[in-house]
Amino acid sequence: MLYAQVHLTLPAWIHDAFDPAATYASDEDKVALAIELSRRNVEARSGGPFGAVVFGPDDRVIAAGVNRVVPHSTSLAHAENMAYMLAQQRLQTPRLNDVVSPVTLATSSQPCCQCYGATIWAGIDRLLIGARAEDVMELTEFDEGPLPADWTGELERRGIAVVRDILRTDARAVLRAYGEGGGERY
Repeated sequence: MLYAQVHLTLPAWIHDAFDPAATYASDEDKVALAIELSRRNVEARSGGPFGAVVFGPDDRVIAAGVNRVVPHSTSLAHAENMAYMLAQQRLQTPRLNDVVSPVTLATSSQPCCQCYGATIWAGIDRLLIGARAEDVMELTEFDEGPLPADWTGELERRGIAVVRDILRTDARAVLRAYGEGGGERY
């Protein structure tokens, strides 16, 4: 039989991970939440060491995601993609900033090549990043894939502001714990 639907979920602990009514005013607050989700995902063994959160113009969470590649047997279930899909469903639009703006994505680690492309099409205005791709590849067995040489410039030319290295040490600590714990590759 041909599969005709896809069903992806976040782990049950996500409901207790943060207060959806809270505001996250600073860039550090936003990335700290993404890093906390990545840490909890590793500790719960519910996916890889990545967390991402979509914020609206009121600094509140629209949607959050964690890596669910291995539990769902799909290479598309990266934290950023999970957060994008949930935000798109919530706002009923494939392009988030067509409905609200600015839209910010905070991510525990730099988007891989797959999530880089998704960021362009999801309607993100600001991208906040904890760890760098080289941190991911140094501390885990992940291959982040190729990006354009001037990937930040390309995003900025498309109207997406990029801020890197926010709480990078904290984000690296989660990657290190995952790598030393012998976690799944995806």
